[in-house]
Amino acid sequence: MQKYCSEECAEQAKENKKKRQRDFLRAVEPVMELQQQEYLTFSKAAILLGCTRQYVYKLVEQGKLPASRLSSRMALVRKSDIENMFEANPYNRVLPCTKPKKSVSKKIKNSAKDKAKEERATDEVLEYYSGEEVKQIYKVKQSWLYASAKRHQIPMCRIAGRNYYSKKHIDAVFGTTIDLDAIVDWLSPQEVADRYGINLTAVRSYAHRHKIPSKP
Repeated sequence: MQKYCSEECAEQAKENKKKRQRDFLRAVEPVMELQQQEYLTFSKAAILLGCTRQYVYKLVEQGKLPASRLSSRMALVRKSDIENMFEANPYNRVLPCTKPKKSVSKKIKNSAKDKAKEERATDEVLEYYSGEEVKQIYKVKQSWLYASAKRHQIPMCRIAGRNYYSKKHIDAVFGTTIDLDAIVDWLSPQEVADRYGINLTAVRSYAHRHKIPSKP
C-alpha cells in the first residue's frame, strides 16, 4: 500500500512539507534572535509581546512600560522592563457583587455606608493553565477548548501570543482530573449503546454532560 496515489502527489506533498518547515523557521527566527537582545525597538518589542506596535506605544504613554528616547526617531525598551511589567501587574478579574436597590427615602444618616456597599466589588487574583496544559490534563482538542471557554465565559488572558485560562474556572467546567491509567475497565461507545439500549449520540451526550472519563 502507498500513502499517495502517484509519484506526482508524493512530490507535491514533499514540497508542501518543506514549505511548512520554511514558514515555521521564518516565523520563529525573529523571536529567537530577540531572546539574545537586551534593548529592543518598539517594533521588536511588539513581536516579543505578540501585540501591535501601537499597543507598545500605548503602554509607554500610560507609564506601564519604561522606554528611553535616544533621538526624535529612535526609542528603545529594555527586555528586563517588559518582564518586570508582567511581574508587577498580575491579572485581576473584578467580579462585581449584586447591588442592593436604592432607597427612595430622604434620610441621609447612613448614606456614605450604603454607597460603599453598592459600589463593593470582589478582586480575585486567578491562577492559570496554559492552553497546552488544559489539553494535556483534560484530553480535549483546541477547538473544543475555545468553544467551551467562550460558552462558559472562562476568564483568559493572552501573553506573548499564548492563551492562559483561569485554573479555577477550567476545573469547574471540565471536572476534577482523573488518573486514566488507574482505570482498567473500558467500554466502547457501541458496547454502551448495546448494553443500555440507547444510540451513539445519546452515549456521547450523556458522557459529556456527566463528565465521564474517556480516552481515544
